[in-house]
Amino acid sequence: MLQNNATLKSLIDKLWQNFWEGGIANPLTAIEQITYLIFMKRLDDLEAKRERDAEFTGEKYASRFKGKFTVPGSNEKIDKNELRWSVFKHKPADEMLLHVQTKVFPFLKDLNGETSPFTKHMANAVFIMPKASLLVSAINIVEDIFKEIEKDATEGGHAFQDIQGDVYEMLLSEIATAGKNGQFRTPRHIIKLMAELVAPQLGQRIADPACGTGGFLLGAYQYILTDLVRKSHKSSSPLSSGEGPGVRLDEDGFERAAISAVLTQKIKSILDKSFVGYDIDTTMVRLGLMNMMMHGIDEPKIDYKDTLSKTYNENSQFDIIMANPPFTGNIDKGDINESLQLPTTKTELLFVERIYNMLKMGGTAAVIVPSGVIQNSGKAFETLRKLIIEQAELKAVIAVPSGVFKPYAGVSTAILIFTKGGETNHVWFYDMQADGYTLDDKRNKIAESDLPDIVKRYKERVTLSVAEGDRKQKYFMVPKKEIVENSYDLNLSTYKVEEYEEVQYEKPKVIFKKLESLEKSIQSGLLELKELVQ
Repeated sequence: MLQNNATLKSLIDKLWQNFWEGGIANPLTAIEQITYLIFMKRLDDLEAKRERDAEFTGEKYASRFKGKFTVPGSNEKIDKNELRWSVFKHKPADEMLLHVQTKVFPFLKDLNGETSPFTKHMANAVFIMPKASLLVSAINIVEDIFKEIEKDATEGGHAFQDIQGDVYEMLLSEIATAGKNGQFRTPRHIIKLMAELVAPQLGQRIADPACGTGGFLLGAYQYILTDLVRKSHKSSSPLSSGEGPGVRLDEDGFERAAISAVLTQKIKSILDKSFVGYDIDTTMVRLGLMNMMMHGIDEPKIDYKDTLSKTYNENSQFDIIMANPPFTGNIDKGDINESLQLPTTKTELLFVERIYNMLKMGGTAAVIVPSGVIQNSGKAFETLRKLIIEQAELKAVIAVPSGVFKPYAGVSTAILIFTKGGETNHVWFYDMQADGYTLDDKRNKIAESDLPDIVKRYKERVTLSVAEGDRKQKYFMVPKKEIVENSYDLNLSTYKVEEYEEVQYEKPKVIFKKLESLEKSIQSGLLELKELVQ
């Protein structure tokens, strides 16, 4: 994770401080403005790469920066090339500020045409830059950030970086409001783990009903691309060694492939239609849209919508859902969608039911839930657990250590994996104890990680009989009958057998004898010391 890069963190701190001192004190406003700059830079880089690729292959490519742009509010037409980051960054400060405010930003807002979700959600977006000096310093720092990310990617072998997500995550860690309203970013390595477990495939529809900056959608996107590379090199040496063509192991032990390795126009057109996200925060929607576009999804389908409300009706539409919905407490009963039948107003329960409803028959979900969902005895809690056990195949419950979401929150959570319409016979439990990072606020990288083992054991679980499963271990199977008898309790500790080592204590007489001997030794030492100081 790039937040462990000290140089990058220093640059983010500097950028944050510059905005604060420049008069942009609202955290999310600052993050949004910084994201616009990153988007401008990333868009130019992506277009330059596509132009080079097209020139190399001889294919035709219509760059976004070809042609003329009509400046809003005037009849002035300018060459779109003038709107590139690599061009306008060289302008004098005051001229550059006016150019970005009146020409570059309007161009970005209308980037995908009048009918696109991006244009719709960018309509009310405002580029706030109080003075030219702030823009100049911000551009210079963003340039340095990209240099450091490129260096990190080259030296660390990171074939795929969620650049905006990394910067956003590091900015969030700087502000006291991080985690407000249950809104905090899921760590990248946890997203990668969940993608490995549900294994999305090309052509499947993938959704996140509370998508934030689009991290889960990008995780699924990268998994699909890596899987395509794996499949195209079946005859190569085993990829588990990280030595397969185009694939290497990343810092978390997951296989990753470069985007360009398999991203043909045909595959790209399929992927453009594959990902759907919703969020109730307009800033998050804009950030999510830009994040997807910065990674090659030109027409992302991320929309402003409350998926728990009466206005949402996309049931049985998706093959894969990956989510970490907000744990915000309760919502107004009158706003809840009629298709949600749980007797509750708690969002952490309603979101799981919503996810179940969104899945096609045979579709699979991986969802992070707070520990209360898996163990609380209330009627609504038990009803939800009964739903995903009796009307779906609950495949796995992975207990996650509470420190995984630090510094945002110390909540204890679990990952549930279930397939709609399947039949639950046994449930596989795993007690994750290490995720590759320290479980304190610093979250420094460490060697110990259960994540590769979780993926390996999950894929092998079908061969694990209940009789053979040792409940003293990290993972084991529990039959459905036993879970039902425990009121559908899914708390791992209910079923795990804790092994206690019996401590052998010495007899009291022996202990007293040792104490007396120790006392004599102390007294003798004191007498010797007393003689020395006289």
